[in-house]
This record gives sequence, C-alpha cells and structure tokens, in this order.
Amino acid sequence: MRTSPGAAYDLGYHVVWCPKYRRPVLGGRVMTRLEELICAKADEHGWVHGWEIVAREVMPGHVHLFVTPHPKHSPSYVADQFTGFTSPHLRAEFGHLRSRLPTLWSRSYVVSTVGAVSAETVQRYIETRYERPKGAGRA
Repeated sequence: MRTSPGAAYDLGYHVVWCPKYRRPVLGGRVMTRLEELICAKADEHGWVHGWEIVAREVMPGHVHLFVTPHPKHSPSYVADQFTGFTSPHLRAEFGHLRSRLPTLWSRSYVVSTVGAVSAETVQRYIETRYERPKGAGRA
C-alpha cells in the first residue's frame, strides 16, 4: 500500500504496445536503448509521483510493462508518456526505424489494471513469457 497526501492506493497497470504494423524492429541495440528510455521516463515521474517499474519485457514485436503509477494518472496518460517519449529518441538514433515505418508505435495499446489478480501474478506472467507453450496467453 502506498500513500500520498489524502490517498492510500495499491495500483498497477500492465501496459502492452506494439510497433506500427507490429513489425519486429525492437531487437538488439534498439531493445537495449528502449529499455533505458523506459527506465528514464519512469525515473522522471518517480521523483515526483512515485512511478515504479515492477516488470518490463521488450520483444521484437511488442513491449510489456508493469508499472505502478500515482492514481491521478490515467492508464492512457501512462501509455502515452512511454510511447511519446521513446518514439522520437529511437527514431533519431536508429535511421532504419524512420525508413521502415511512418511512425514507430501503433496508436493502439492494451492496459489492464492490477486488482482482480495480484501484482505478483502479472509480474510472473511477464517474466515467464518464453516458458509457456507457443500460442498460450498471447498478448
């Protein structure tokens, strides 16, 4: 349970987003840099609002992120903060992302709140993604 002036909360978002056309462009150095940028954005909000990344996985065709934001931040705001921050940085640093895609990220994303299941369940889901049989629990 976390607190802020006037509130006590236990909130987590599982956010999944994909490159435009779900192209598998998030490998190698792009993956490493994207992970750094995601952490930087969370740290930027962490100083003021206490955002924390619980689990993160970057795959070639999509990103899973489990983040605990402040309750005043909507799921769409959280998703937009990560996609809006990472896209210009990655496109500036990796020319092939500009030439292959009109924009880096698809406008669509999935956000689920953690509540019906425990935070540990979501974290375990993200961390054991490669251990499940192919096709089980696809995002």
